[in-house]
Amino acid sequence: MTSRRQVLQLMGSVVALGTAGGCAPARSGQPQLLNVTGDLPKAWLQELPSPWQPRSLDRPEQVLSLVDSSALQEEALAGAALLALVDGWAQQLDRARLQPLEASALLEQLAPIAQAPSRLFAAEGNVPLAFPWAFGTWLLVLRSRPDLWRQRQRGWSLLLDPSLRGKVVLPSSPRVVIELALRQLGLSSADPQSLTNPALPNQVSQLVDQALALDERDGLNLLLAGEADAAVVPSHRAIPLLKKDPRLSALLPESGSPLWWQLLLRLAPRDSALVDPPLPLEWIRDGLSLPLLDRLLAAGWVPPLPRQQLEPVLRRWPERLRPLLLPSDAVLQRCNSLPMFSPVERSRWQTLWDQALSR
Repeated sequence: MTSRRQVLQLMGSVVALGTAGGCAPARSGQPQLLNVTGDLPKAWLQELPSPWQPRSLDRPEQVLSLVDSSALQEEALAGAALLALVDGWAQQLDRARLQPLEASALLEQLAPIAQAPSRLFAAEGNVPLAFPWAFGTWLLVLRSRPDLWRQRQRGWSLLLDPSLRGKVVLPSSPRVVIELALRQLGLSSADPQSLTNPALPNQVSQLVDQALALDERDGLNLLLAGEADAAVVPSHRAIPLLKKDPRLSALLPESGSPLWWQLLLRLAPRDSALVDPPLPLEWIRDGLSLPLLDRLLAAGWVPPLPRQQLEPVLRRWPERLRPLLLPSDAVLQRCNSLPMFSPVERSRWQTLWDQALSR
């Protein structure tokens, strides 16, 4: 049987540090909305207007493959397309294959925090290439552990509790794991010097040694089945479970977490003779307002709207869930997005991960 250490080493690739069979394709020439199964709310996807056709794929890698420039893929994406991707995968797209959204009125409705992801974290002044329709944090979810819940002031250090050894599901992205280790040390990746802290490799190693699995996507089944006692998962995966399973409790530590972003991007058509259909702007706008907004929140998806617009809607929610959906301003200021690595940064983080796994 493969050991936990071997599994974690397999996960420690450079590609993983950069992040984190589908429905039948639409008829040729029809504009498509390519998405990953489960990463768009069903209630919203069902309202997609004609002529746009949804096409769901199992994994984000498949979406990126379909956008590839090979001849076989050109036929599959002859028409215009929208892409729905999480920010880590969206940043791996060739920007030359994207075109501006031309949805300035909708972007202006969003909170300032959404500006950087709308540019795919390019410098200010660059044209927006994405519409950030949802965002959130990573949460620490506990199953039937009231003893640990009472110690929640320990924050992310709770993951190092001796009783959790071999009972933790960690994110599949080494980058997110390192971010959590930084917070356990009271450090931040916003300060490049923090990566040279001599305590960091050992901190990462200790955290990894606690893990039963690195798999936030499917690893929640381990938590629900009782094989794991704790899991670190994106907030949109946790919220629906927290509403219906009384065994579960969740916290976002005061030190914050990395942010995830769900983005809509516009792919340029391969055939220049084809005329792009209008963007489904009304459909996008519907996701930002009631009654559909309630259904998005129920599924854990939070549009990055100004706080004064979201708080009245959230008052209808159980008090324990509100700060998990929309953290306080103080906590959000301690959260950070994860822009694409430069080659130097990628090498530095990969070296750190390798050092941690070799201990």
